Amino acid sequence: MELKREQPTALNTVTRYGDQFIEVNEVKYTHAIAFRPEGAIRQWGVIAVSDITTDQLILAADMRKVQGDAIDFLEDDAPSVKFKNTPEILLVGTGSRQHFLPAAVTGPLLAARIGVEAMDSKAAARTYNVLMAEGRNVAVALMLSEGE
Repeated sequence: MELKREQPTALNTVTRYGDQFIEVNEVKYTHAIAFRPEGAIRQWGVIAVSDITTDQLILAADMRKVQGDAIDFLEDDAPSVKFKNTPEILLVGTGSRQHFLPAAVTGPLLAARIGVEAMDSKAAARTYNVLMAEGRNVAVALMLSEGE
């Protein structure tokens, strides 16, 4: 009897990664991309780590800012900015090397209770695949190696 590992076909899965490409669902991309387990693979408008802003992270996670409730001020720990369509965690692949993101960039997402983890893109791709396979609500943004 032949045993075969089944891959989820309906979910976006990183199938290969190199310094100059990222492959998702066996489709090769030669630019930075962002996606979630379901939905479109979107071009992510960053080339260098210095291009990553809070707004770029919001776009990468495919979130939208929403108005807070009128009574939010009653909660001491209510986030100042609220989002719709939030993942539990946003993984940020910073190319061939890990670069930590400034607190000013990640702060609004962390305040909204969205985990943000920066790591090299290969580690981010592997971590995304594991979390996605576990059914977690995860988003990932992957850069190619800087300057390539």
